[in-house]
Amino acid sequence: MTHTLEVAQISRSIARNLALNEDLTEAIALGHDLGHTPFGHTGEAALAEALEELAAQDDFRFRFPDAPRTFNHAQQSLRVVEELEYEGKGLNLCGETRDGILGHSGDHMPITLEGQIVRTADRIAYINHDIDDALRAGVLSSDDVPTDYCAVLGGNAAERITTLVHDMIESSIGNDRIILSEPVETAMLGLRSYLFKNVYHSDLAKSQEPKAKQLVKSLFLYYIENADQIPTEYRYSRNHEDSVEHVQSCIDFVAGMTDRYALRLHNELFVPLSWQL
Repeated sequence: MTHTLEVAQISRSIARNLALNEDLTEAIALGHDLGHTPFGHTGEAALAEALEELAAQDDFRFRFPDAPRTFNHAQQSLRVVEELEYEGKGLNLCGETRDGILGHSGDHMPITLEGQIVRTADRIAYINHDIDDALRAGVLSSDDVPTDYCAVLGGNAAERITTLVHDMIESSIGNDRIILSEPVETAMLGLRSYLFKNVYHSDLAKSQEPKAKQLVKSLFLYYIENADQIPTEYRYSRNHEDSVEHVQSCIDFVAGMTDRYALRLHNELFVPLSWQL
């Protein structure tokens, strides 16, 4: 939620200064991560792996020949607003909003400038927020953050965000796409690569990743075999257990969990009561 609000605030500020559609930009920003799983990209990878592993099983392919074979959080975000919200009726969003949600990450580039703003604002928000989180958690020290990138962007999160926002506005004025200047974009992508190497893929993060993956996979596989235990609102479109809706309902339910809910539910389902005390 914090990340989403940061993206919305950054995106709207840029759109206002470029005289673009602020409401469209904010709608894309608010919806862009609705499809994220518990434990973020680790949970996303877990669901994708679980579906791919099931698809390799003859029995699963026979039971669910048309079931999804992988998982992507951007596509799930689009599914939330098109299929799941408003009791299954969807939110009736315009095509530009749906396109921006789908294109906030991955290979699909949004067709609108507003969607392109959100795509870059997403990176601006998580890079700077994650640096602060890593510093508070002791994963990084202030001396660890590369000085050459900070020399371009700024020494703290507020300075970096200000530099990136101003640069995007100045570089995009009169342009047919949303861009950053070469030195600023290089510094931002350099910081992003640094975070992947030293935070997201660090030994500390990697030590917890298998646990998170196994938890998400366990929940998903449990509900594949026990879909009758899924809350009714996630089962509205399922016709019978040997249908694609059966698998999709399990995906929707697990993908919609928060970290805390997934942990609590996992304990209730798999940990003996006396061991939970």
